[in-house]
Amino acid sequence: MNQKENSKIRSLILDMDGVIWKDKTPLANLPLFFSELSDRGYGFVLATNNTTLSIEQFLDKFKSLGVVLGYSQVINSSLATAQYLLDLYPDGGPIYVVGEIGLNKTLEDHGFFHDEDNVKAVVAGLDRELTYDMLKKASLHIQSGVPFIGTNPDPSLPTPEGLIPGTGTVLAALEAASGVKPVIIGKPAPELYRLALKRLNTKPAETLVVGDRLETDITGGQELGCPVCVVLSGVASSEDAHNWKPKPNYIIEDISELLHIL
Repeated sequence: MNQKENSKIRSLILDMDGVIWKDKTPLANLPLFFSELSDRGYGFVLATNNTTLSIEQFLDKFKSLGVVLGYSQVINSSLATAQYLLDLYPDGGPIYVVGEIGLNKTLEDHGFFHDEDNVKAVVAGLDRELTYDMLKKASLHIQSGVPFIGTNPDPSLPTPEGLIPGTGTVLAALEAASGVKPVIIGKPAPELYRLALKRLNTKPAETLVVGDRLETDITGGQELGCPVCVVLSGVASSEDAHNWKPKPNYIIEDISELLHIL
C-alpha cells in the first residue's frame, strides 16, 4: 500500500488471538502500541471470534497487560451471536449452549439462558470442558429441528504451546453427529465487522483490518471492501500470506510494525 493509500486510513479493526497476544503472552509492547495509535488519532476496535471471555473479562485482561480500553472498543462473536438470536427471538428464552462462561454471560445479558429441555436453539462455541454427554444432548436438539448456531468457524486457537482445538473442532463434531450444518456468526461473516464499523463511524475503505487468519479475518475484511493486513505472529505462514488472493495490502511480522507503516 502506498503513502497515498495510507493517508485514507482513519481507523483499525484488530483481531486479538495471534495478533495482540497468545493466551496470556503479549505479542508486542501493548501499552506503547495503543498509546501511539491514540496519539496519532487512529480509532480502533478489537474484534475477535473468541467466545471464552465476556467483554468485561477481555477488558480486565487488557488492563492486566497495561492497556485501559472502553467497553465499546471490544467486540466478539458472542455479542454478534446474541444480536442474531434477538432477531429470531426478541423475548429471549431457553437455549442449549456449548461454551464457556464468556459466551453464557453474554447470552444471559441479552435474555437467553442455558436449558436442557424445550430449547429454542443450540449455540456452540469453544468449550475446553466439552464432554460426550454435551455433544449428545446438543446433537439431539439439533436433530429436533431447532436452529444450530456456531459462534465462529476457527478450527484452532494459537497459544504459546502451538495451535489447539478451536470452535470449528466442536462444530465439526456436532455436524458429523447431527447431519446439520451450523449458521456461522463470527468472521468471515460480516456481522462483527459491520458492528465495528458502526462504532468507529468510518467507511470500509478508511478502515484497516488486521488479523492472523486468512480464511476468517482477512477474507471477512476483503469481502467488505476494507484494506487488510496479515500478521505473521499467529496462524498464517509467510508463504500462505504471500500466495493469498486477493493480495493483502500489508504483510507484517507483528503489530509493532504497524507503527512504522501507517
